[in-house]
Amino acid sequence: MENNEILIPITFFISLFGVMYVYFNTRHKERMSMIEKGADPSLFQSKKGYSNASMRFGMFLIGIALGILTGNILTETTSLQEEVSYFSMIFLFGGMSLVSYYMFIERKKSSN
Repeated sequence: MENNEILIPITFFISLFGVMYVYFNTRHKERMSMIEKGADPSLFQSKKGYSNASMRFGMFLIGIALGILTGNILTETTSLQEEVSYFSMIFLFGGMSLVSYYMFIERKKSSN
């Protein structure tokens, strides 16, 4: 029984490698086929758009921190269960931070 437990991570990494191999191999074959048919190679370059991943990630982490803090306050001051107060506040503030990031980006796009 103990020897079977090692198979779980091994199977996970083999599956992950298999999926990545199939994805990249298929993408390569598709691109080579398009080049043979005369497609423009610039189609394969990714478009560099406006991306503020660090800001989105930062706002999300701030929301998570506020959720943990608020969950702790709710646990100490009310009769709510600890798990309920923490998880609900983490999801609430995490979601609010992502929505506020979206509104910020939309406002920034409309001003340009």
